[in-house]
Amino acid sequence: MVKVILHGCNGKMGRMITGICKEDDGVEIVAGIDVFDGVENTYPVFSQITDCEVPADVIIDFTNAGAVDALLSYSADKKLPLVLCSTGLSEEQLAGVQKTAKRTAILKSANMSLGVNTLIDLLKKAVSVFAPAGFDIEIVEKHHNQKLDAPSGTALALADAVNEALPDTYTYTYDRSGRRQKREKQEIGISSVRGGSIVGEHEVIFAGTDEVITLQHTAYSRAVFAKGAVEAAKFLAGKDAGMYDMADVIAAK
Repeated sequence: MVKVILHGCNGKMGRMITGICKEDDGVEIVAGIDVFDGVENTYPVFSQITDCEVPADVIIDFTNAGAVDALLSYSADKKLPLVLCSTGLSEEQLAGVQKTAKRTAILKSANMSLGVNTLIDLLKKAVSVFAPAGFDIEIVEKHHNQKLDAPSGTALALADAVNEALPDTYTYTYDRSGRRQKREKQEIGISSVRGGSIVGEHEVIFAGTDEVITLQHTAYSRAVFAKGAVEAAKFLAGKDAGMYDMADVIAAK
């Protein structure tokens, strides 16, 4: 049984993870951290992580960049593996992640969905076939109208996967409105759609002469990210210090 401290237990993702863990015999939440109360939990909840002395095997974090510094310090001091799902980290914080990974295991991924990370693996294989054959590559990502950043981190991860497979052959184009010229062969167009309550949709288009191949992932609920985080926690418990990502989780299955 993997024992988890859930950092951000009373947020939307935290409550989803709590529900998933209740149905999973391989994992148990033994403590939660959240500045907000008013949510009934079956485990003790602390307002700050430094107050938590409950023994655990791993931390799952779904909070925000403002809470990450104290979390990294705690994880390093306790040598407690960390599944880090908070986004929008500064360059200084990213350097702190790397420093902490020298003392304990950290898993960080642009997207926690098992499906998206399998898509990335498939994309690396597909691009080795289609790119040499002259196919153009475009990425379209769609999210809800409250999302602040564009393009999404996942769209960039998909583009990076192409460059890792080739390697570093393509440049990224986010907007073509300010130029009048033909599409460059060595570019990946990345387009963003924001509207309604779209949870997340990512489409990679390989456009060739007289044929188009599309790889697509659609998230209908944020639960896919919560499920991925739980799987990551089960994988990370007991691992040696270092940086890990969801590709390692998939490879272990």
